[in-house]
Amino acid sequence: MALGLAMLVATPSIVARLPVDESEVGAAELLARVQSSTSTPYSGYAEAVGGIVLPVTDGLGGLPDLLGDTTNLRAWFRSPVSWRVDTIRLGGERDLYRTPRRLWRWDYEQNTAVVSPVPEPSLRLPREADLLPPELGRRLLSEATADEVTRLPTRRLAGRDAPGLRLVPNQPQSTVTEVDVWVDPDSGIPLKVDVLAAGAGRPIVSTTFLDFSGATPDADTVRFIPPPGADVQQEGGTDIASFADRIDTRSLPATLSGLDLNSRDGQGSVGIYGRGVTELVAAPLPRRAGRSLVDQLRAAPGAVVTGNTVALSIGPLNALVTGPNEDGRRYLLSGTVTAQTLATAALQLGGAAT
Repeated sequence: MALGLAMLVATPSIVARLPVDESEVGAAELLARVQSSTSTPYSGYAEAVGGIVLPVTDGLGGLPDLLGDTTNLRAWFRSPVSWRVDTIRLGGERDLYRTPRRLWRWDYEQNTAVVSPVPEPSLRLPREADLLPPELGRRLLSEATADEVTRLPTRRLAGRDAPGLRLVPNQPQSTVTEVDVWVDPDSGIPLKVDVLAAGAGRPIVSTTFLDFSGATPDADTVRFIPPPGADVQQEGGTDIASFADRIDTRSLPATLSGLDLNSRDGQGSVGIYGRGVTELVAAPLPRRAGRSLVDQLRAAPGAVVTGNTVALSIGPLNALVTGPNEDGRRYLLSGTVTAQTLATAALQLGGAAT
């Protein structure tokens, strides 16, 4: 019995050390396969490990847990509008279901189902499903170009020989130094993603499939019907991100700190500047929410207060709430860009420290 248990525990590490067949696919071709895999079905079990400790504030939702803890995820993906992701923790299970018309959040322990309409706001806080290797890998490589990537040696992951790809951002404003992605060569689906930043001794985020299948999941698996007796609620409450997305403003400039406004969201109330792993988000804040966020950030360890602005650096993530501009508007500036980049953006928006 003891021998059998020892063999069971050792099996994953033994499999990982088996010889691999080195792939001859080039970096550009592998990148193209990843970028074209957005509708490719899959299922699997993944583990995501965060290496950043965030201050706990009401406005950040579950972000501190996502980036500073270990998250276990089970996913079934049929299409971009038909999928399910279960988050498994010691305290219970939380499931997310996406249908063409709705997004369901199901808390098994609380017997509560929260439904919200789709599409979602253009700006929202990250959630557990964003840490899946396909979601994170494709997101970070979505705007990469062939001259920014190189090949990494093949690794054995979830029973597959996965060639690797390294992205080194070429924008000087970026705080991310490299993104390493290992890919299922047949489907182009990322199986493992490591995100590294300057000065970090380990990846700030590392997410890996431990079990993976390229078969299309059964439709019943991703269908959600609230069980009898469940507490069904409509989406209520808002976080900082969704608050900001509701403000109508057209005053954002075409560039901030040398980063161009991303055309995908250029007509919305939130400005997203840069591309790929180098992004700066400029979000106008409701006056009351702006004052509340300033108070929360002032109390966070490491906060830097300069006049009417407050800034915070957490690993590669930087955030700054500007002082009020001539219209009394504050902006939340955040992203994987340097603190100086945000300070320059604050000057351009007229809400610099005074």
